[in-house]
Amino acid sequence: MISFMLAMDRNRVIGLNNDLPWHLPKDFRFFKERTSGHTVIMGRKTYDSLDGALPNRKNVVVTRKNTTFPEEVEVITDLKKIQEWNKANADEEFFVIGGGDIFKQVLPYADRMYITFIDESFEGDAYFPEFIEDEWNLTSKEKGEKDDKNPYDYYFLQYDRK
Repeated sequence: MISFMLAMDRNRVIGLNNDLPWHLPKDFRFFKERTSGHTVIMGRKTYDSLDGALPNRKNVVVTRKNTTFPEEVEVITDLKKIQEWNKANADEEFFVIGGGDIFKQVLPYADRMYITFIDESFEGDAYFPEFIEDEWNLTSKEKGEKDDKNPYDYYFLQYDRK
């Protein structure tokens, strides 16, 4: 299964200056719990925004640039590889975690989307692509707990392709 894992605001913002424009520790925990033990697939800029490879996950970076990565990171140049892995490993869940261009290119063959929807507007320069809601079922919606460290109204949404 090819799944998306992301957080976005009401304007589809997913990033600003190669970082998140918000801080939601409970969303980080949700991300970690869901993706641990799985493959995470990301663009080079998303990888650069991290403090290295994500632990307890197979890290895959999609790039056409001739850049050196640590040996624990697999590099691919063609997104068709994701479809091949998905066909060969039907019981596995592969998580695409960004950025905007990767989401846009993989959207036609994604099976599931985990979206943390933040009910606020932020300045941003990276956006999640528009998708046709009629092609998806909202299978889960859970309100996140708002507190001093998580100061926004937010929802954990799960969409499954019809």
